[in-house]
Amino acid sequence: MDKRQAQVQGDQEIYELNPDIKKYSLMDAGFMESNKGSFRLEHPINGSSPYAARYYLRATVSKDLDSLKLAITDKSGLHNINMFKVKNTDVEVSDYRYLMNFLKEKNVLVK
Repeated sequence: MDKRQAQVQGDQEIYELNPDIKKYSLMDAGFMESNKGSFRLEHPINGSSPYAARYYLRATVSKDLDSLKLAITDKSGLHNINMFKVKNTDVEVSDYRYLMNFLKEKNVLVK
């Protein structure tokens, strides 16, 4: 897999960073710029309430906009989780798919 491509553990879909990505597109989609210059999105995944989220999507784009990393983690952010294998996660998977489609619409990702 190319460094511009990333896949969440357990998901069959492979996402790629849009070749025409701009810094402002990332900021518009909710990414925050870190002190080191990379861009990071941390979004709760829960269909009913973001305050009761069990999982978080973490997306990181390097400062030169040529590398993408994706992960689904627990609340602490220390453990990568395969939510596709966990029981009763249909609502969370649907929320995850919606979020990934949003990032495609904002021209951050391509499939």
